[in-house]
Amino acid sequence: MDQQASLISNGHALAYESPESAGLPAWAKWKDQAYATTFEPVAIVYNKNLLPAADVPRTHADLVRLLSADPGRFKGKVVTYDIEKSGLGFFLATQDVSVSPAFWDIAQALGKVDTRLALTTDAMVKRVASGQAVMAYNVLGSYALAQARKDPSLGTVFPGDYTLVMSRIVFINKKAANPNAARLWVDYVLSRRGQTVIANRAALYAVRGDVEGETTAARLTQSLGASIRPIPLGPSLIGYLNNQNYRDFVRQWRKAIVKP
Repeated sequence: MDQQASLISNGHALAYESPESAGLPAWAKWKDQAYATTFEPVAIVYNKNLLPAADVPRTHADLVRLLSADPGRFKGKVVTYDIEKSGLGFFLATQDVSVSPAFWDIAQALGKVDTRLALTTDAMVKRVASGQAVMAYNVLGSYALAQARKDPSLGTVFPGDYTLVMSRIVFINKKAANPNAARLWVDYVLSRRGQTVIANRAALYAVRGDVEGETTAARLTQSLGASIRPIPLGPSLIGYLNNQNYRDFVRQWRKAIVKP
């Protein structure tokens, strides 16, 4: 989201007021140039065979307490994104901080247990499913739930204090060879029909509130309520892409999570 927002901010997007944008929440559109197409919660995944139900962290504070109470128990058994090599991992970490400065407590706790680093949600979920890891932090919930439907040993938690929700952004390239076709595609992806396909056939979460099904914004909002924190489209997304801000953030993260 941040890298696409940077492209839009730098003038690479063609303005188009899609008639389907009326079906989106206000935070999901930006200057008639960018639109959110999905509503994807960020989760903690755990192995049910390795972590008793009573120990499953239900909030970010629970996670910190669990890891800090007995670091040896989880040494090398937790996995998260390598934010220096994964653009999505970096983005989610910066969004964590924007919601709660307590993210740095999480980073410290992850460092204490010698957390392993990965590049994708798929890699993290596979480590948890195989038993190489007990838990994975900051995974894409849509992928995790899809895997959990196939593997009953996988559990998914959407933290009750706050659950980040990211989106996949669509915009039209200002130099698009076929801008009219692009407009039609944007309309379809944002339409109720297109969003129903996203929810029921692509195993992603639909962002429109009038789409029904398990993987929809409406169903997630119903189950999580006020803990949902959708990441709004706009210029605030690109603040950490500033070279100095990026270096400072990564340096602080490395100090917390990576042993010298």
